[in-house]
Amino acid sequence: MKRTEIINALQLAGEGQLINVRGWVRSRRGNKNVSFIALNDGSTIKNIQIVVDLAQFPEENLKPVTTGSCISATGHLVASQGSGQAVEIQLTELEVYGTADPEQYPLQKKGLSMEYLRTIAHLRPRTNTFGAVFRIRHNMAMAIHQYFHEHGFFYFHTPIITASDCEGAGQMFQVTTKNLYNLKKDEEGKIDYSDDFFGKQTSLTVSGQLEGELAAMALGKIYTFGPTFRAENSNTPRHLAEFWMIEPEVAFIQKDELMDLEEDFIKYCVRWALEKCQDDLQFLNQFVDKGLIARLESVVNTEFVRLTYTEGIEILQEAVKNGKKFEFPCEWGEDLASEHERYLVEEHFGKPVIMSDYPKDIKAFYMKINEDDKTVQGTDVLFPQIGEIIGGSVREESLDKLNAEIARREIPMKDMWWYLDTRRFGAAPHAGFGLGFERLLLFVTGMQNIRDVIPFPRTPKTAEF
Repeated sequence: MKRTEIINALQLAGEGQLINVRGWVRSRRGNKNVSFIALNDGSTIKNIQIVVDLAQFPEENLKPVTTGSCISATGHLVASQGSGQAVEIQLTELEVYGTADPEQYPLQKKGLSMEYLRTIAHLRPRTNTFGAVFRIRHNMAMAIHQYFHEHGFFYFHTPIITASDCEGAGQMFQVTTKNLYNLKKDEEGKIDYSDDFFGKQTSLTVSGQLEGELAAMALGKIYTFGPTFRAENSNTPRHLAEFWMIEPEVAFIQKDELMDLEEDFIKYCVRWALEKCQDDLQFLNQFVDKGLIARLESVVNTEFVRLTYTEGIEILQEAVKNGKKFEFPCEWGEDLASEHERYLVEEHFGKPVIMSDYPKDIKAFYMKINEDDKTVQGTDVLFPQIGEIIGGSVREESLDKLNAEIARREIPMKDMWWYLDTRRFGAAPHAGFGLGFERLLLFVTGMQNIRDVIPFPRTPKTAEF
């Protein structure tokens, strides 16, 4: 008999039709006459109740049906006699696919900590919380692709293995086929990569932006959406060594248009979650973050504040004068800490902020320098609970100005000659931004740790699964 997914079964009228559902047992309870099985197949956060008449199915036959076991249940879908569900299945046929020993299955108890669940990341999708998170993760990926498709962007695949460092930070994972126990070195004692697979030193990418700019110079509007890697020894709730990035690049737009795109895009994603993930959001709102749905609705219905970095510093310094305590100083020329960003968003304005025109020395070399020669046309979107969620900028299209900034910062460009060609041959004004996918998911789900919005987190000393 063809299987009916539980999300669809729950939408059917309980008129006695025979259906088959398959999934994993969340619980089993009952008395000497009847047993109730709560079954979930991952299609929805909701379980379907299987009612077992013990006169037809002796308790002995039900012993393998324990929490975590996988079963196929066939029966008549009827209106539920009890509270908590509209319909239930009166069992006529049962098949056990896989058992789960109650003494060993680690998801028996309720109220397991997030820290513990990270140690069993291969099983945690079976919990209500992580089932909800990962269904929302899927929906956010779909929203991203749909938004850019509707707005005429082309999905462009940038390389994961690269010989260039986009940010100039040098915190990259190396890729090599060389024998690490017998490394060939040159006369200066440096590793000789001439016999390596690519013939040069290569690493996992920290960003697809630079290659994305190349594509925007031909296709007009593109976006990348793929994994990126940072070899930072950061053990914080906001950092991963492997994460996903959304990076659009657009030709012929200015700073104001870039900020319009950032605001419209993120509102679209949040609106998608509110419309298509209602059941999962209601669960998370009840059990994870009671202000979640209200916060999401506020973002969708609110016009973002736009202010310059200089204006932001002035507000922060005024707050300090009035008694506000910050852990980190807020002086002009210093990068804003998360506490500064959240103060502006959560306490001062009470709404998201797009901050622009940062000091050039705290931003990347490729950002367009303003006429004051002190600031650049960077545009960061700051969100409640998160701080910076989007980092973007107008890119410097002048070859002379870009070369001057590269020289000033002493950035080695020998492996990035191709990037400079975009300014050498048909340079065009252009801009773009980067959004960390997991940062977006933190906001949309209300989860507190970035390791809990990606199936298998990669962090320092952690690559278990």
